[in-house]
Amino acid sequence: MLTVAVDAMGGDHAPQAVVEGAVAAAGSGIPVVLVGDPTRLSNTGELEIIPASEVVEMTDDPAKAVRRKKDSSMVRAAEAVRDGKAAAMVSAGNTGAAMAAALLRMGRLAGVSRPAIATPLPVPGRSPCVLIDSGANLECSPTMLVQFAQMGSIFARERYGIAEPRVALLSIGEEPSKGTDTVRQAHALLAEGAGVRFIGNVEGRDLLGGAADVVVTDGFTGNVALKSLEGSLKSLMGLFWSVLQTNEETQKCIEVLMPYLTPILQTFDPDNTGGAMLLGVNGVCVISHGSSSATAITNAIKVAHDLAAAGLVDAIGTAVKVTGKSQS
Repeated sequence: MLTVAVDAMGGDHAPQAVVEGAVAAAGSGIPVVLVGDPTRLSNTGELEIIPASEVVEMTDDPAKAVRRKKDSSMVRAAEAVRDGKAAAMVSAGNTGAAMAAALLRMGRLAGVSRPAIATPLPVPGRSPCVLIDSGANLECSPTMLVQFAQMGSIFARERYGIAEPRVALLSIGEEPSKGTDTVRQAHALLAEGAGVRFIGNVEGRDLLGGAADVVVTDGFTGNVALKSLEGSLKSLMGLFWSVLQTNEETQKCIEVLMPYLTPILQTFDPDNTGGAMLLGVNGVCVISHGSSSATAITNAIKVAHDLAAAGLVDAIGTAVKVTGKSQS
């Protein structure tokens, strides 16, 4: 039974939206256990509840919160995976704390230098582009970037069925000589052979264009790129809709355009991505965005269950060991 432990108290709309999403996921046949304060959870149906008296707030310092709030829903969810009560965990709470809880409770996979966050970026008409790292490690060494490439490649293969994912480095130019010392050194290591299909550098403008299946960068650059894309898309969509609402003539265009726009809008809707995956820990950990709706939680649970069923953690562990031996 590949049960998914869900942090019922994490997120801007918790616990109501989280519970609704969990109940919906359970209705589709996925075993789900809620983790949180039973006195604050309602309409949970027949879902099991793992009691947790504390909550990690969005404003809490991640490391301190995980160490001090040992009975928090986030920590207990990670412990459920560690203890074999669940095969995966999902949280829409404090991202840093979710990462810390997973790392401290589940542990790091043997051979993994640092866990990294893999975020799917929508690419219309094809599988998403996996951005790794998107916020876990602000500063990285060249060998860390190589390992992110390895883990991201396995993730893209298992999650999206891409036999040989195209892996690229995010830089300020396509030439191997472009970028920081770290990026250039990582380029050289990947070009020598690291067990992935390395295609070279890509630029920020290529993230949504399908140029690569996996784009590797440090957590600082990745998070800035991710937030920039989110803000740009939000502004463009707002501008687009304001134009369509200009007058009666433009409003009539909505009826004509909606059948064509709806699939595109669904592609870019973050609720449909299922959240980001923390790679490199000894368990499946899916981190949803803080404003997750019930739909987002349902999709995150489905992703977590699918990744556990695919044996993602074991696949990453094997890949890291094999490539580590080949490079040593």
